[in-house]
Amino acid sequence: MADNPNLPDEFLAAEFEYIANSAFQANEDRSKAASFFIVSVGSLAAAIFGAQKLEAIDDAALYFLLAGLFALLTALGALTVAQLARLRLAWYEAALAMNQMKEFYVKRVKGLEGAFRWRAETLPPKYKVDSISHYTALEVAALSALTFGACVFFLQKGAAYLHGLWASALGAGALAFFALMFWYKRLLTERRKR
Repeated sequence: MADNPNLPDEFLAAEFEYIANSAFQANEDRSKAASFFIVSVGSLAAAIFGAQKLEAIDDAALYFLLAGLFALLTALGALTVAQLARLRLAWYEAALAMNQMKEFYVKRVKGLEGAFRWRAETLPPKYKVDSISHYTALEVAALSALTFGACVFFLQKGAAYLHGLWASALGAGALAFFALMFWYKRLLTERRKR
């Protein structure tokens, strides 16, 4: 098939705009997901301070209730980390699609090569340590580590097993942090079958 000098510019412009909007939406959704999680953690912290006034409930039952709430928040944090990774991948796919369209025009219009900073071969990697995506994942993982540490703390308090209470809570929090960041990196770097 011969090259058509009359490229369907309107169609390609509309497609490019759609892809650009998809990339923008992925970034917006990352921000919303992280904000929702942060607000949820803050709301629970406020509820805990409000629960200090509960006198009718047994201490052990309160500790187990708090452990359950913190476990739920930890699970929400893990889901948020997965969402952040998937949204980073969605942004990356949109950027690849935009670059494919750029390459299409670069091959057909002389002198256009220098107009674009990002090309398919210069696109930032999916997993980039110095990026807003990574910092957002760090923030969610750190809060999830705190919630998991609090979960372990209150489980031990509820079970009246106070030996190594703080060490267990801190160790569990550190483990949760590194596990979530490892998972985030793995979700972004694993080879997926298409």
